[in-house]
Amino acid sequence: MKIQSKGVELKPYSLKELALMYGVSNPTMKNWIHRHKEKIGERIGHYYLISQVKTIFHVLGSPGTSDDDTH
Repeated sequence: MKIQSKGVELKPYSLKELALMYGVSNPTMKNWIHRHKEKIGERIGHYYLISQVKTIFHVLGSPGTSDDDTH
């Protein structure tokens, strides 16, 4: 069963995968995540856990969407 958040599959993601999804560089993604470190927590190994990915999507918005999306 796939879990999706606004069309994005919820699964463990690496920093590189998240950066690609958001269309930014790895250092930019790392800075964005660092700003919300208290909510997101430490990465385990190379991947963020599903619960952390949910939090990332919540604080940064789902990849590929903006506040202006009306559908």
